[in-house]
Amino acid sequence: MRPAYLFAETAATFQSDIEVVKDDLRIDGKSVLSILTLGAAKGVQLELNATGPDATEAINTLAELMENGFPESNSPETSDKV
Repeated sequence: MRPAYLFAETAATFQSDIEVVKDDLRIDGKSVLSILTLGAAKGVQLELNATGPDATEAINTLAELMENGFPESNSPETSDKV
């Protein structure tokens, strides 16, 4: 669940509405529960949409987070926490 939480937590820092799309399912990118419903495993292709005053920054930041494999979620100090 850490990548989902990290994604939602990062998305929540932006004013823009964030949407994540997998196949025909569109969810609120600021909701951990919604992100978990995607069932997106590593390697799955997702589409990010953002609408609002900081949409470009939001897309760039979230895309970088995903491309880097959610680095904070793999850090040694958090790897043993639930």
